[in-house]
Formats: sequence, C-alpha cells, structure tokens
Amino acid sequence: MSANETEFWDERRGVIRTKRGGWIIGDKVRIRDYSLLDDLVGKVSYFQSLILNITGELPSPEISRWVEALYQCLSFPDPRIWCNQIGTLGGTLRASSVASITAGILASDSRMYGPGTIASVYGFLHEGLEAARCGETTEAIVQRYQRSPRHRVAIPGFGRPIATGDERVVAMERVAKELGLETGEYLALAYDVEAYLQEHQGEGMNLATYLVSGMMDQGWTLPQIQQISSIIVTSGVAACYGEAYENPPESFLPLRCDDIDYRGKAPRPVPEVGEEGGD
Repeated sequence: MSANETEFWDERRGVIRTKRGGWIIGDKVRIRDYSLLDDLVGKVSYFQSLILNITGELPSPEISRWVEALYQCLSFPDPRIWCNQIGTLGGTLRASSVASITAGILASDSRMYGPGTIASVYGFLHEGLEAARCGETTEAIVQRYQRSPRHRVAIPGFGRPIATGDERVVAMERVAKELGLETGEYLALAYDVEAYLQEHQGEGMNLATYLVSGMMDQGWTLPQIQQISSIIVTSGVAACYGEAYENPPESFLPLRCDDIDYRGKAPRPVPEVGEEGGD
C-alpha cells in the first residue's frame, strides 16, 4: 500500500477519535453538545440520555416515555421465557448477577423472538413502504411473502408462535394516545398489512412490528433501532434471576434420575483388570 492508502489508519495511530463525547478527567463529561453532569443529570430521563448517546439527538420526553414503555412490555418476569430461563439458571447456580443477566440478554438475540427479529421486520417495512409509494397495493405487498396459493403468508413481525394477537400492542397504543403521538407512514403501513392479514388468515402484528415501525417513523436507522433495543429484556431477566437466587441452590426444575427417559445401550458389566478385554 502507498502512504495515501494508509492515511486513514495512520491518523488514528495512538489517538482515539470520537464525536460522541468523553470524560475530561476531574472536570466534566460530554455527550455530544451536552454536559452530562450540568445539562442532563436530574433534568432528563435515562431513556432520553440513552437515545441521545445512540442517535445524537435529544428526544422529547414523550418519545423517551414511549421507548421506556416498550422496555416494560418486553420484560415479562416469567422464567418460562427463553432469555429469562437463562437468568433463572444463573440464579439457581449462584452465578453472579452481571454474568447471569448478561447471558439472558445474549439469549434474546434470536431470529425467532426479541431484538434479534428487528432486522427482518425492518427489511419488510422498508421494502413495503417503498412499494406502497410506487403505487403497489397492500395485497400485492403481502403476496410477495406467500410461497404458493396453498401456503399461509409468513411476514416478519406478524403473528406469534404460541398466541393469537398481541396484548402488548394494545397497551402501547394506549400509551401513544396518552402521549399524543401521531401514527407515521411505517406504522400506518403496518396497520394496513395487519388489516389484510386479519381478514384473510386471522393474524395481527406483534410488538416487534409496532416497535420497529414506530422507531422508523422517528427517522432512526436499523443500527440505531437495534442499539436502542439491545437490552430491552433486562428487567424480566433480572426478576427471574433474583427469585432463583433467593431460593435454595439448584431448586429450579430439579430432576430425579428416573425423570430421564434413557434410550441408549443397556447397562453392561465392566471387565475386571486381568480379565479378557480388561486393562
């Protein structure tokens, strides 16, 4: 490589460059154009600071409260839920709270549920709105996701594995109304798709679609939405970890030997030393 081809990296050798902020030791902490300690602490909510750190813009209190409500909706204290079960196992084994809750958060990064579904939902909504702007009907947008006339439509963010409908969306609609938030283009598209699917196969949007479409209407990019939502299951995992930790060790779903349906080879004698086949 020539000197010009390495200029970008050469300028950063031994130097940390950031536009997000930093700590001026013994003096102040900057977040973008704000002083954390003077302008933000005690004056804005944690979620306003979180969104500011990620997007570079300080959101309104209404938007931050809406995001906080989403966090509440995605943190059920139920140890049957996949990510919560990881936290529960950590608690019953007396692992540290940080290790156990972080492991639960990692388990939520799945293509089947939780923050891991955001990318596929975002892709559908992005492509769907582009198609709608070009004049495509809702039916045409939906039918892209139908493999054949015999198969049901399977669209990311619509339907749930073990339930019909999503009570969390109803709760979030109430919150949005109370906060005076308007329905944007992406959420409006989600409602159109939901109406079509409910008529033809009884499916509605789940919270992932509501979350992603609402955040897209704020102008947030896919990486920003993923970052804002990355620890959204924390409260539920922490609740399950705490309950397991308070109970006797290894008391979460203990098993007896006869609970295990062993289907391997039958027990057989082990040759004694000196016998044929023994060591």
